[in-house]
Amino acid sequence: MLARRQLQGLRTMLRGPSNGRLANQGIRQQRGLSLVELLVGAALGLFLVGGAISLFVGNLDSSRRLLIEARVNQDLRTAADLIARDLRRAGYWAQAIKGVAAAPMPNPHIAISGTYGVADSEITYSFARNGNSLVENNEQFGFQLYKGAIRMLTDGTQWQSITDPDVITVTALEITASETPVPLGDACAKVCPPPTGATYTCPDPPTLTLRRYDILLQANAAGPGNAAITRQLRESVRVRNDRFAGECPV
Repeated sequence: MLARRQLQGLRTMLRGPSNGRLANQGIRQQRGLSLVELLVGAALGLFLVGGAISLFVGNLDSSRRLLIEARVNQDLRTAADLIARDLRRAGYWAQAIKGVAAAPMPNPHIAISGTYGVADSEITYSFARNGNSLVENNEQFGFQLYKGAIRMLTDGTQWQSITDPDVITVTALEITASETPVPLGDACAKVCPPPTGATYTCPDPPTLTLRRYDILLQANAAGPGNAAITRQLRESVRVRNDRFAGECPV
């Protein structure tokens, strides 16, 4: 009888209110986040996303700026190389041997002219493309700055842009001329003034003039908001065909 009562009491304990309290505690522990906790988590998430977006936009802008700077540098370098390579040929004459004969012929391509020392300099010259001694239209060349672009003279009167104003705006093409004369009178067989009793006259003494041109190019990137991206480039050109003038007494 006692054993039966003890067994019933044990069953009552197992089904009693203590199990209900434990179940209620479990339910209360699994209710989820409160509204304040949810708002704090959302704010932190938005802050992290905003930081990531800001970093991405900054990197994208830096990459775009580097690309534009590289394009400006490349266009300026290409224009400077073209000017230097073409200007070096100024004064070439297929009949140059006739310029050092006893009765020398003047080189028809010897002249180089232009406006120097200003931001919008211009230079024109010629060189022979055939064996005659005429300066023809297709032998006349030059460079100038026109409305933000560098133009090249290609056929005597036709100017063609060699830079794209939609990519870069050239603000300066400044050319500085430097000429160094070298007297050659001491190399003549006869000297001037003539000695007593001589009958020849004294022409202009022969002189060889060395010519060099220093070129400054400056440009900024075209397009809205890109004017601050500015680059400057310098190039020095030594003309291979020196200017010869004068003659020895005969």
